[in-house]
Amino acid sequence: MSNSKYPQGLFFLVFTEFWERFGYYLMIGIFTLYMTADTSEGGFGWDNAEAADIYGTFIAVAYLTPFMGGLLADLKLGYRFSITLGGILMGIGYCMLAIPEKWAFYTSLAIMVVGNGFFKPNISTLLGNLFNDDRYRHKKDTGYNIFYMGINLGAFICNFIAAIMRNKIGWHGAFISAGVGMFIGVITFWIGMKHYKHVDIRKEPKPEDKPFLIQFGRVLLMGLGFATLGWFIPDNIMGSNSTDAFFMFCFPVIYFFASIYFKANAEERKPLGTMFTIFIIVILFWAIFKQNGTALTTYAKYYTDRESPTQIATTANNLGFLESVKADNAEVNQLDEQFRKIKDAKGEPVKCIDYPAYFKNLEPAKVPAQGESLNLFNTEIFQSVNPFFVVVFTPLIIAFFSFMRVRGKEPTTATKIAYGLFISGLSTLVMIVAVAYTNNGMSKASPWWLIASYGVVTVGELLLSPMGLSMVSKLSPVRLTALMMGGWSLATSIGNKLSGVLAKNWDKFDNKANYFWVNFALLMFAFLIMMLLLKRLNKVFREGAY
Repeated sequence: MSNSKYPQGLFFLVFTEFWERFGYYLMIGIFTLYMTADTSEGGFGWDNAEAADIYGTFIAVAYLTPFMGGLLADLKLGYRFSITLGGILMGIGYCMLAIPEKWAFYTSLAIMVVGNGFFKPNISTLLGNLFNDDRYRHKKDTGYNIFYMGINLGAFICNFIAAIMRNKIGWHGAFISAGVGMFIGVITFWIGMKHYKHVDIRKEPKPEDKPFLIQFGRVLLMGLGFATLGWFIPDNIMGSNSTDAFFMFCFPVIYFFASIYFKANAEERKPLGTMFTIFIIVILFWAIFKQNGTALTTYAKYYTDRESPTQIATTANNLGFLESVKADNAEVNQLDEQFRKIKDAKGEPVKCIDYPAYFKNLEPAKVPAQGESLNLFNTEIFQSVNPFFVVVFTPLIIAFFSFMRVRGKEPTTATKIAYGLFISGLSTLVMIVAVAYTNNGMSKASPWWLIASYGVVTVGELLLSPMGLSMVSKLSPVRLTALMMGGWSLATSIGNKLSGVLAKNWDKFDNKANYFWVNFALLMFAFLIMMLLLKRLNKVFREGAY
C-alpha cells in the first residue's frame, strides 16, 4: 500500500483487526449452536429462548464496555497498551471456552467482555488518528471502508475453520482456534508499532474534563448497583433477569454521555448532538442486523436446505465442511408442533419422535431410513455469507463514492447512514417472501433466500457501520475520541441486547413472516426518523466541512 495514498500503519491495523474478528466471529458463529447442542454432543442442551437471551446479553455487554476502555485509554492508559491488553484477554477467553464446564463458560465470557472493552474503541481511534494528517484526511471514509473490509475477511474465513475443527476435533478445537487467531492479531499489532506510535498521544484533558475519571468510577458503581437491582426485581420487566440488569446498568451510562453534551461549549455541542442523535437511531439497525447469530441461525439450521450438491459433496466432506446427521439420533427441538411431523409418500403425517429436527420439514423422498445419515453443510457456514458480500461490495462502494466525490455529489455521512437503514429494511422483505414461498416453513427453503437477504443487508451495513466509525472520528472533540467510539459501541450494545430480546420470541410466532414484518417495521421507523432529521444533521456536517 503506497505511502502516498494511505498511511503505512493502515495495513497493520487492518490485519490486526482481521485476526481479532477471525476469533470473535468464529466464536460467535457457533455460540448459539454450542449452547443448544445436546449434552451428548458436547453442548449444554439449552432451549432457543435461553440461548438467545445469553447470546444477546453477551454481545450487548461486549459492546457496552468499550466506553469504559475508551475513556481509560483517552485519559490514562494510551491506545497501544489498551489494544494489547484487550487482545490478550480475549485470546484467553476464547481458549477457556474449550473447557466444557459452566464455570469456565461464564468466566470466559466475562474475560472476553473486558478484553473487548479495551480493544475495540481504541483500534478504531488509532486508525482515525492516522488519517488526521492533512495528506490523508480526505480519505478517512475510504480508510474506514478498507478497515471494515479487513474485519470481514477474518469473519468470512473463520466459519470454515470452525466447521473443520468442530467436525474433526470438536467444540474445543474450534474455540482454541479462535484464541490462537487473537494472539496472532496481537503479534501483528506489535510488528507494526513504529507506524502508529506517533499518533498514540494521550491528550491532556481540559480542566473541566479532569473530573471525568472520578465521574467514571461513580458511573460504574451506580451501574453495578442499578444492575443488581434489575437482576432481583420480581416479575421481570423485560423477560429475564439479565435483560433487566443490562438496561438498568445502561441508565447511568446514558446519563454520563448526556452530561458530556450539556457541559460542552457551544462549538462542541452541535457535533455532539448530531452524533448522539445518530447513535440513538442506529440502535434499531443493530437490533435487526445482529439476529444473524440467533433467529437467522435457527432459520438456517432447521428451515433451510443444507444438503450438499452431489457435484461437490465429496470435496466438501473431505475438507470438513459437512456434518453428518443420523436418522436415529434423537434430538430435543423447539420447533412448532407442525414441524414435529413429516409426511409419508402419500402425504399423510407420520409421527417422527426419533428423527432429528432437521428432518421434520424435509421432503419425504429425502428423509433417510433409521440408521442412515445425511451430510449437511454446517450451519455456521451461513455466517460467512455476510462478510463475503462485504469483501465483494466494499471496493464497489468505495469506487462509487469516489466517482460521486470527484463530481462534488458525494452524500454526507448522515445521508449514507439513512440510505443504509432503508436498504437494510428491504432484506427483511426477502425473508418474508421466503417464509411465504415455503408455506411458513412446512418445506425447506432454498439457501439462496438467506444468501439474498444477507446480500441486501450487507449493502445497508456498508452504508452505515463504517460510516458510523468515520462520523465519530470526524465529530468527536479530539480529547474524547476514544470515549465517543465507546458511545458508538454503547448504541451497538443496546441494539445487540434488543436483538436477543426479539430473537427470544422466535418460537412464539406461529407465522414466521410476522416475525420478519416486525423487523421491517422497526427499520422503516428508524429510516423515517432519520429522514425527518436529515436536513439538520447534514447542516452540521457541511458547516464543519466533514
